[in-house]
Amino acid sequence: MSYVALYRKFRPSTFSEVRGQDHVVRTLRNQVKTDRLQHAYLFSGTRGTGKTSVAKILARAVNCEHPDDGNPCGVCPSCKRIADAASMNVIEIDAASNNGVDHIREIIDEVQYRPTDARYKVYIIDEVHMLSAGAFNALLKTLEEPPDYVIFILATTEAGKIPVTILSRCQRYDFRRIDTATIAGRMRELLDIEGVEAEEKALRFIARTADGSMRDALSLLDRCIAFYMNETLTYERALTALGEADTSVFARLTGEIKAGRAASALRIFGKKVAEGAEVGQFISDYIGFLRNLLIVITSDEEDAREIIDATEEQMAELRSSAQDIDADTVMRFIRILSDLLNRMRYASDRRILAETALLTLVKPESDGENDALKQRIRELERKLEALEAAGGAAPVIMQVSAAKEEEDSEEKEALPPGAPEDLRTLLGDWKHFVSELPSSILKQQLMENAHPQFNADTLENKLYVEFGTGTGGPAADVVLLGDWRAELEKQIERTMRKHIDVEFHLAKARPAGVHTVDIDRLIRDRIGMEVEESEDDEDI
Repeated sequence: MSYVALYRKFRPSTFSEVRGQDHVVRTLRNQVKTDRLQHAYLFSGTRGTGKTSVAKILARAVNCEHPDDGNPCGVCPSCKRIADAASMNVIEIDAASNNGVDHIREIIDEVQYRPTDARYKVYIIDEVHMLSAGAFNALLKTLEEPPDYVIFILATTEAGKIPVTILSRCQRYDFRRIDTATIAGRMRELLDIEGVEAEEKALRFIARTADGSMRDALSLLDRCIAFYMNETLTYERALTALGEADTSVFARLTGEIKAGRAASALRIFGKKVAEGAEVGQFISDYIGFLRNLLIVITSDEEDAREIIDATEEQMAELRSSAQDIDADTVMRFIRILSDLLNRMRYASDRRILAETALLTLVKPESDGENDALKQRIRELERKLEALEAAGGAAPVIMQVSAAKEEEDSEEKEALPPGAPEDLRTLLGDWKHFVSELPSSILKQQLMENAHPQFNADTLENKLYVEFGTGTGGPAADVVLLGDWRAELEKQIERTMRKHIDVEFHLAKARPAGVHTVDIDRLIRDRIGMEVEESEDDEDI
């Protein structure tokens, strides 16, 4: 007999053998035991998590002649026929290749006939999201009100592509990614049956690589066993067989990038590619390492251990790497590498793209994004601190910086103060003026809805900006707490070449004498009052 792959040989035959989906199998077993079955089920979840296996177990259980606590017995004629794919009452359909209206109409025609030697006729439609719009419409009515002897089980990896009208007619079960410990435990059980020796560290590595998929894990395990036939499967051998990189490789790569050693970083990457690592998978794994590194940097040790699935040795390497890098830099690395993965889809030479991205990581000056500029500033600050500590040229640089600040201060003091006419210009064209501010959309909206005012009693050189009438709520408080006042003063200086003081306040705390009326009228009124006072003085 030909060899049968592990994931096929050890496919679960009862609900009790399913791993990692307790929330699903418990509900289905209870439904079978109490005969509270639904007419339509939707199993959704990532690949290899047991959707089709559970569907087949449910098909056997509902037709089993002697069910055992909700599980199919596996020995009755009905269970044997279904297990051998010889039953006419359990119909499996691959919607990826049978997705047209005609295929669904065939199902609708067959539904009219009762099962010949079982209680239920069960239709398992795999990858149901691949059905065409017409096929979904044809299925709709039958799915809503099927005969009482028919059960539909729809399986999909992309529930978001299924019409809402179909979803609303099914009882939905979401299959979760299976955790590393559960996958590793299942592989240990199967290896004991197969008589193969393997290190626990190797099994956990394979489980992590499978990314929550039991089927993928067993396929990878099969590959490793075949590569090292009749030998103990060690962690190093699993790495070699799968062409994967260890955490230590990514730790070294990160260290070389952080130190600015481009050639060393490229050598590490080139060596892994030469050993058989797929470029896209290497970058994806590196992003996973950086994700773990970011968690170590931003969380305490206890929380990091709970979130990250890693050995003690790997956690030590992550902690060591976290000492020489900050969270902003790691997030920049993740951004660049994530963009790289997207661009790789259409690239003819993925290695060149990857090497270019690594060089961008090494040299922030080649990246024009804000986080790259921040990293360059941090690097300069560290160099200045090192120079100052060594008694070098840092004081000279600091003196130049201080001189520049003093020059800017003198320039500000040299600007003439604003006059009432300048305030009138600001009030008359407030929204246009605010739109020129280098600020966020939220800030501009708040500023546009604010009310520019002035003191009508003194006509002093000060612009009052009132928030709360029309802007409302806590957003106005944010304005008052933020450093927007200085930003507005700088914008006035840049635009008008005048210095006008700015003061923010809420509507409920408006200072005395401050108004929002026409400044032209107030100036005329003020001038008129001065003329009248002057005439009265002459009469005296």
